[in-house]
Amino acid sequence: MAAGGGVVAEPLSPAGVPCAFSPHSQAYFALASADGHLRVWETANNRLHQEYVPSAHLSGTCTCLAWAPARLQAKESPQRKKRKSEPIGTSNQTDLLALGTAVGSILLYSTVKGELHSKLISGGHDNKVNCIQWHQDNGCLYSCSDDKHIVEWNTQTCKVKCKWKGDSSGVSSLCISPDGKMLLSAGRTIKLWVLETKELYRHFTGHATPVSSLMFTTIRPPNESQPFDGITGLYFLSGAVHDRLLNVWQVRSENKEKNAVMSFTITDEPVYIDLALSENKEEPVKLAVVCRDGQVHLFEHILNGYCKKPLTSNCTIQIATPGKGKKSTPKPIPILAAGFCSDKMSLLLVYGNWFQPTIERVALNSKEPHMCLVRDISNCWAPKVETAITKVRTPVMNSEAKVLVPGIPGHCAAVKPAPAPTEKVESKRKLGENEVSIEERLGALGIDTKKEKDDLPQTNSFPVLLVQGLESNDFEMLNKVLQTRNSNLIKRTVLRMPLHAVIPLLQELTKRLQGHPNSAVLMVQWLKCVLTVHASYLSTLPDLIPQLGTLYQLMESRVKTFQKLSHLHGKLILLITQVTASEKTKGMICPEQKAKLVYEEESSEEESDDEIDKDSDDNWDEDEEEKESEKDEDVDEENEEEDEDTEEKDEENGEDRDMTSEKELNGDSDLDPENESEEE
Repeated sequence: MAAGGGVVAEPLSPAGVPCAFSPHSQAYFALASADGHLRVWETANNRLHQEYVPSAHLSGTCTCLAWAPARLQAKESPQRKKRKSEPIGTSNQTDLLALGTAVGSILLYSTVKGELHSKLISGGHDNKVNCIQWHQDNGCLYSCSDDKHIVEWNTQTCKVKCKWKGDSSGVSSLCISPDGKMLLSAGRTIKLWVLETKELYRHFTGHATPVSSLMFTTIRPPNESQPFDGITGLYFLSGAVHDRLLNVWQVRSENKEKNAVMSFTITDEPVYIDLALSENKEEPVKLAVVCRDGQVHLFEHILNGYCKKPLTSNCTIQIATPGKGKKSTPKPIPILAAGFCSDKMSLLLVYGNWFQPTIERVALNSKEPHMCLVRDISNCWAPKVETAITKVRTPVMNSEAKVLVPGIPGHCAAVKPAPAPTEKVESKRKLGENEVSIEERLGALGIDTKKEKDDLPQTNSFPVLLVQGLESNDFEMLNKVLQTRNSNLIKRTVLRMPLHAVIPLLQELTKRLQGHPNSAVLMVQWLKCVLTVHASYLSTLPDLIPQLGTLYQLMESRVKTFQKLSHLHGKLILLITQVTASEKTKGMICPEQKAKLVYEEESSEEESDDEIDKDSDDNWDEDEEEKESEKDEDVDEENEEEDEDTEEKDEENGEDRDMTSEKELNGDSDLDPENESEEE
């Protein structure tokens, strides 16, 4: 596949992540991934050497990085006393690595200690850091940012030495001259500064978009007959965003033109550039450019004067996966970075996923204009993104169903039902057969031929309106969003809003909480949802307390009266429940009951009382008499019963006597044993 030919498939990981090779014979490769982690890999054996996670890696992700130069590290290493436990060769290792973050701070990480060395924060940048450059000799650090300023740092004291405005818009790239006396900065235009006085020396125009990369390509001017002042006659390279040309500039005297002297053509925006400088004027400059589409372009040219025609690459390198099976096609593997080795005849390639990159040394063959390396990275420990891209199934849906079209929030469009699967039948078109119209063909492809006004995308979705209202401070637009009472809609809006709008929204809610109580009830729902959803983001902000100071004071003043209000609330609930209970009892209807007997007295109350007393006394006497008579009767009955018992006993005794007399007369005696047995 030729360079730039055909359709390039979506790569496995986006190119353009901050990365750099170490200056010491490229022994290490540092890569700041999209999840905020810094990983340092060993280029010799493709092994992870160190991993560092900054404390604010979610909000302040790494945007650029730069290794300290080898000379500087050799000077700094003897100043630190070595411990007995440290190996002897520690001073030879690369040490400091500068990391620029999205919140404007700069971190200095020590790869020898494996920990954070220092932070450069105070008096620096207020916005994202775009580029960092170390000075070769004095140990200073230069940084540029979207806040339009360039800052010179003293890495020993971690303080700002000098800060000046570099451009009318954000400054995107920096580069220090080989002698260390000049500084190149680039935003919309390229400017050359004198570092000692911070004065503008030259400026160059030619790029339509912001410049993303700067690099000096020569150390000495090609014409050595003229005296060299350190900068005049040198060439430097620049690449811009969304630009497929790399321009080469020459620093000339004031009366000469300030346009580019030559340009190199590439297939996409450059994301990583490495250079092999020429030692003499007859040796060409070698250039390796990694583009955003994952290809590497190699250039070899002698820089000597003006060249009108853009130069094409001598060799293009691509990496692809082997196609498994007849139907599967090879997929391109993106190249993240490329660097020339010390012999200048081989190239270090870093490709694959940023989470688990593969580092390989490739020998250069100048005869081949295009190299396609087949590598299988499926065995690497990395998430497989291609499965989610290729294996997509379209569900069969009803014609009445509607779904949200991705890309524009709130835009609804009807989804056509999936066509029934038809068998592939190869047939030739016959003469005289009715041809299908273009409208029917477009309908079969799923393209609408008629667009009505109702199908236009609607931009009145809540997250878009909320962000627009906060940026433009539109009171009516904010009222339309913030006066909703639907809790689910509030939660979805807060989830979809960008992070940069969280603090302005909290400040707007604080203003409205101090207003009318009715609006404060609605604002509390928004405030609760924002604090719960974006708690992790708010906890990473260093200046959160001064930004939300009024909100804290407002919450504290209202929380003080919460206990009293809760007591009052409890008492009111008790009173209300008692009142409702009493009203219910009053409202109840008693069942009707009829008396079976009604007694009425005609006499007055006094007479009735006297009669009651007399009756009670008479009744008392009568009761006593009755009790006495009953006792007498009981006694008489007992006596009669006793008399009857005595009479019965007397009769029995008489009968016994008669029996004994009869026995004696008959001659029966008690001594007879037979009689004794009978008696027993």
